[in-house]
Amino acid sequence: MPALSMERLRKLREKTEAASYAEVVKNALRLYEGVIEETDKGRGLFTKDANGNYTTVLVLNR
Repeated sequence: MPALSMERLRKLREKTEAASYAEVVKNALRLYEGVIEETDKGRGLFTKDANGNYTTVLVLNR
């Protein structure tokens, strides 16, 4: 695995307090799969800030 990818994985493991790198990858795949399922249904992905404002999140172009 490239050093930059490994560093990203390490940071995610620390931030999420995951027990292993495998847990980080498993959770990332679960999230990615959910996003794909929702966008396949024509749904969008948004974030909501503390003031209630929504921002569209561009995840991927398929």
